[in-house]
Amino acid sequence: MKQIATLVTPQPDTIEIKPFDPSSAKEIEKAIKNSDLSIAPIIDGKIIRLNIPALSGERRKQLVAQAKHIGEQTKINIRSIRRDANKHLEKQQKDKLITEDEMEKGRKQIDDITREYTNKVDVVVKSKSDEIMLE
Repeated sequence: MKQIATLVTPQPDTIEIKPFDPSSAKEIEKAIKNSDLSIAPIIDGKIIRLNIPALSGERRKQLVAQAKHIGEQTKINIRSIRRDANKHLEKQQKDKLITEDEMEKGRKQIDDITREYTNKVDVVVKSKSDEIMLE
């Protein structure tokens, strides 16, 4: 969005979008309407206004579910990186570039790093979920 418009928040519950090219306002409006934001954009001349409604209990639950989903996707990506790193270690050991002991040491380090970052994801998701439900 930063590449096609300026975003301004004149009030805590309002976002104003000022497209660099005013002719793109309709496209931006359409994209916002087609998103899952549940916000109705209002075109006011060269500015698109978004009035952000107070979060209902149901919307808060949806946002928490979305945060959890993003957290799970992030953990899947972390595990995918772990798998690739382990394959790289196996290839190095197969090519006799490292010993089996070095491979096992590398695997342990990879597992420790994976565990550390998946735990960080869990902490962030829990923190944000609590924040969403309390606001």
